[in-house]
Amino acid sequence: MALLIIGLVLFLGAHSVRILSDQLRTQTITRIGDMGWKGLITVASIAGFVLIVIGYGQAHAYHLPLWTPPLWTYYLAIPLTLIAFVLIAAAYVPGNSIKAKVGHPMVAGVKTWAFAHLLANGNLADVLLFGSFLIWAVASFVSSRRRDRVNGTTYAVGTAARTGLTLVIGTVLWAVFLMVLHVRWIGVSPLGMLTAPAVPAAEPPAIVEPAPQSMPKAEGAESSTPVKTQD
Repeated sequence: MALLIIGLVLFLGAHSVRILSDQLRTQTITRIGDMGWKGLITVASIAGFVLIVIGYGQAHAYHLPLWTPPLWTYYLAIPLTLIAFVLIAAAYVPGNSIKAKVGHPMVAGVKTWAFAHLLANGNLADVLLFGSFLIWAVASFVSSRRRDRVNGTTYAVGTAARTGLTLVIGTVLWAVFLMVLHVRWIGVSPLGMLTAPAVPAAEPPAIVEPAPQSMPKAEGAESSTPVKTQD
């Protein structure tokens, strides 16, 4: 669990400098240069990501359930992850209307992805991982939109063709990850969870008290069986 926490602090911390202090970020870039800043963020992000993967695998193996998600959360998580993939695709396809309306579709996609997985997972490691990403994504999105308003940032209106391409790319990536990559990389089939019965939270083992043992007879002790005597 410690590796997971350290990894989250490194990874999310590296992407939270602008949320906490945009002035500090600007001063640091002035001091070490743009390439130096990007290199520092990249190293921290890679190290954090590696620790998250290792730490999550170790923590998830212990299976410490906090609650058992109801079946409807799995059905809701499927379309939510589709929306997340479309939003993430919108961050990379230029000239689409989704980016023009959302402004920061990558962060919005991470927020939707984290919320979907937090709904459908009740283990301690899942709550820590997806809850941390959800909190970060909400804070980052609010901070980014506020910064856009202050700076007067606007986004060009997208075209229907580019928006349609974004929807197609996001949907295809979502389908591939849902049906193939999620099982190979994570080891869990999201579609299988829709039909699998819910696993109740593990109960602590019952404490069985040992049966009392009779004391051994001392040597020479009289037998408790009465002895018959002849008259």
